[in-house]
Amino acid sequence: QVQLVESGGGLVQPGGSLRLSCAASVRVDSINVMGWYRQAPGKQREPVAGITTGGGANYADSVKGRFSISRDNAKNTVYLQMNSLKPEDTAVYYCFAGDYRPDYWGQGTQVTVSS
Repeated sequence: QVQLVESGGGLVQPGGSLRLSCAASVRVDSINVMGWYRQAPGKQREPVAGITTGGGANYADSVKGRFSISRDNAKNTVYLQMNSLKPEDTAVYYCFAGDYRPDYWGQGTQVTVSS
C-alpha cells in the first residue's frame, strides 16, 4: 500500500506560479510512474503530467511549456511546478502512483487561478 499526501495548492492570480508536492510513504524510486491528474468542476479527471523512474516525463498538451514535473528520490517526493497559470487550470489536483497506470491516489489539493 502506498500513501500519497499532496500539498502546495492555493489561490493564485493569472500568470502566477505554484509548486505542488506529493510525498510518498515508500521510496519513489521503487514506483514505476508517478504524476498528476486534475479535475475541474463538472468535468472528468484528466492527466496532467507523469514521470518514470528513469526520469522520462510527459505532459498534457494544455500544460506543455508551462508545467514541469520532477522527483526527489531522497525526499520521496514528486513535484509539479506550474508557471503562467491560467483560469482554466483551476481544478483539484491529484497525485498518483503505479506501475503503468494509477494504482494509488492522494486526497487532492485545490488550485484556483483567479484575479
